[in-house]
Amino acid sequence: MLGAAVLVSVGAILLFAGLLALFSMHPLRFMTRTLLGLLLVSLGLLEGAITLGIQGYRALTHEEIAARVFVQPTGPQRFTARFHFPDGRQASYALAGDEIYVDAHILKWHPLINLLGLQTAYELDRVEGRYQTVDQERKAQRTLYSIAPARPVDLFGLRRRYAFLAPLLDAQYGSGVFVPVQQPAQLEVRVLTSGLIIRQTASAPQGR
Repeated sequence: MLGAAVLVSVGAILLFAGLLALFSMHPLRFMTRTLLGLLLVSLGLLEGAITLGIQGYRALTHEEIAARVFVQPTGPQRFTARFHFPDGRQASYALAGDEIYVDAHILKWHPLINLLGLQTAYELDRVEGRYQTVDQERKAQRTLYSIAPARPVDLFGLRRRYAFLAPLLDAQYGSGVFVPVQQPAQLEVRVLTSGLIIRQTASAPQGR
């Protein structure tokens, strides 16, 4: 945000200098300063939007844990899933189905943008209960929850809507995983540069 503020401030100064040049009857200075000022302001606003858009995303440089999940069956094709996120957040969801499904958005920046220090980042998007048969998927109760934090700018959505962001990043990359829930268990949702994986790390005690 500091870089964005500097660009916008310098751009605003140039725009003001351009107005002064116009009043002083120097049209060439007015044009050059105004165009450069508009460019810097635009770049600053874009950088600010990107900064806001990636808030909540976590940098991905290797395999790491995106969430720990404790699952507990509560009845036939019913279970709860309690999420522990790396930032300290916790959330619990009541799900219907045979399996737990989790997916994520992954922002993969183009190599030139990596030079600015922006690395591949990820954000878990949603969790849902999944049935093993297609017929039940169509007819049985569906349970679906968003697990992405709210943010003022949805960079993933902006990339899909605006083609001019294409040179900066490829935001079309999503990944999803699912595993059966047959008994209490502790799971780890891990994210790799190639996508999500989910592993059972331990059987959870009854009543957990």
